[in-house]
Amino acid sequence: MNADDVLEGLDPEQRDVVLAPRGPVCVLAGAGTGKTRALTHRIAYGVHAGQTKPGQVLAVTFTARAAGELRTRLRVLGVDGVQARTFHAAALRQLRWFWPRVIGGEAPQISPSKVALLAEAASRCRVRADRPLLRDLAAEVEWAKVTQTPPDDYPRAAVAARRASPGDLSAEEFAHVYAAYEAAKREAGRIDFEDVLLLTVAMMQDSPPMLDEVRSQYRHFLVDEYQDVSPVQQRLLDLWRGDGEDLTVVGDASQTIYSFTGATPTFLLGFATRHPAATTVRLVRDYRSTPQVVGLANRVLAKASGSSSSLRLELVAQRPAGPEPTYTAYPDESAEAAGVATVVRRLLVDGVSAKDIAVLYRINAHSEAYEEAFSEGAIPYVVRGGERFFERPEVREAVMLLRGAARGGEGGGAELETTTAHVLAAAGYREQAPTGTGAVRDRWESLAALVSLAHDLSAATPGAGLAELVAELEGRSAAQHAPTVDGVTLASLHSAKGLEWSAVFLVGLVDGVLPITYAQTEEQVEEERRLLYVGVTRAREHLHLSWALARSPGSPARRQVSRFLDGIVAAKGDRPSGSTRSAGGRRQRRPARCRVCGRTLATPLEQKLRHCATCEVDVDVALFERLRAWRLEAAQAAHVPAFVVFTDATLTAIAQDRPTSVADLLAIPGIGARKLELYAADVLALVAGDEVVVELAE
Repeated sequence: MNADDVLEGLDPEQRDVVLAPRGPVCVLAGAGTGKTRALTHRIAYGVHAGQTKPGQVLAVTFTARAAGELRTRLRVLGVDGVQARTFHAAALRQLRWFWPRVIGGEAPQISPSKVALLAEAASRCRVRADRPLLRDLAAEVEWAKVTQTPPDDYPRAAVAARRASPGDLSAEEFAHVYAAYEAAKREAGRIDFEDVLLLTVAMMQDSPPMLDEVRSQYRHFLVDEYQDVSPVQQRLLDLWRGDGEDLTVVGDASQTIYSFTGATPTFLLGFATRHPAATTVRLVRDYRSTPQVVGLANRVLAKASGSSSSLRLELVAQRPAGPEPTYTAYPDESAEAAGVATVVRRLLVDGVSAKDIAVLYRINAHSEAYEEAFSEGAIPYVVRGGERFFERPEVREAVMLLRGAARGGEGGGAELETTTAHVLAAAGYREQAPTGTGAVRDRWESLAALVSLAHDLSAATPGAGLAELVAELEGRSAAQHAPTVDGVTLASLHSAKGLEWSAVFLVGLVDGVLPITYAQTEEQVEEERRLLYVGVTRAREHLHLSWALARSPGSPARRQVSRFLDGIVAAKGDRPSGSTRSAGGRRQRRPARCRVCGRTLATPLEQKLRHCATCEVDVDVALFERLRAWRLEAAQAAHVPAFVVFTDATLTAIAQDRPTSVADLLAIPGIGARKLELYAADVLALVAGDEVVVELAE
């Protein structure tokens, strides 16, 4: 392969990246625009043209997977010997090589985890720390280190950055734990992951021979995902380069979503100021998504403000047209999960692979509703970036506490939610959510989800107690533990960065979730907007956005669709089903009206059937009542709440569609493989007008 071969197949802007002169180059690359392709072809062109030597090139990125992809692509282009590494891997290699010569002896061992030493530090400071708090302490130590903030400066830096200290600790209390952690680490003769960067920086600053040796080896530097660089990483990069100007950075300020870890777009935004002679190239041709998806992504960012908006890229789709994104409002979260499962099932029938579908949410605790809905519908799924809901330590502990309380005969009836909250207080639950982010918040969200389930069970089955709640939780847990290899991805928006799927469902899009409640400043809110943008740009073809107007069935519909969709849903002409807007712009629940005559429906039965008693409609009322009577017997025989057998909505659909085959039943929302196995024969017999006798379980 020669240099001209490297240029083949590149679009004009990618060629500009490859052919840009040796010197400072800033590549602003939007989602799906082929930035890795441009980066690797720039390296390969320089090597094949004789402008650079492979061993003098250092390309750094943020994940081992991305670094491996760089090396693989370079080998395909006929280039070997380029150092493509993460910042930490490159620094660790240098640290281990130079430590014996600069410091003497072997380099210290890296502690595999901060938890043990932080537990010791917290104990020294008389701070009670469970595992979630220890995880949050570790994350805050990492932030302090990558921002080069020592313990004494932490209180001031935390105020300046508007950071909430972990748990209920004050900034001063955390600073004491941080200092004690550093002391415990020194006593143990260990270093941590962040020390690798800090010590490498310190050694190069204090050892001119080491600095000269590094600079003599590397002459050409390339940095991917430059919007995520932290201050200590930038300092290391500056030391590596020295006065050298052959630096290429690639980034997208609109995909900055990790500021809580210390990442900052400041260096990308200020690149042209620090390097006045820099060449800037914009990659805007999107090869990943359809024009419909790209158009929505552009609209999401159209109202962006803040510093990163100055480098916003207007993407231009290159793929053929596809389906329009859909926008759906559901009455509650359970209905939203069931509705998403129904659409997913249609995609699977249409030939879309399960592994090419993703459901993305802002809060990890939201996975439970989708795990349940997918298990109910026999849809395989995998949870990415976290454990399944019932496998999470706090959930296992909570179920154990509830089981013990149930055996003791506590609670029941209308007080079930209160009793559940009281029992879970022993696991750390409290009514008020903790401030800030992190493991403590995630733990609270999981426990709050269990309290919400208690509320739903009490509303659906008056008189239900802790025993019924535990049975419900154990049933859900058993259903959701089936092993899967190829399934629909359930993931948080943060963990979806860098990935893509043919079909993407963005769920839970309400204010208070996206943007999250603790996003208070303009910059924090704008980062939440960028998080939605990242979610949108994960979709290649099918994109479905949804939200729930209430948390639980029967609750007031007080939620508002995410402010980031203002002007987008209306512009599409889509009015969410079951809701309307008041003059003030707030969503209000429409009164339930008969779908035949329009009269307001007065009784619960009329509301469930969606028509008044005097109107003739397709729903077979007599069949509906037979189904309800059968459901009660089936629930009593199985010792489960009635809604576990079938919800009223499912019974209504059966009474309306009057299925005559298993295939007809499977097309009804709320009926999956498991319920077909249990109830198909009875339901089809009832539809046919036959008598059904429910056998009691042994």
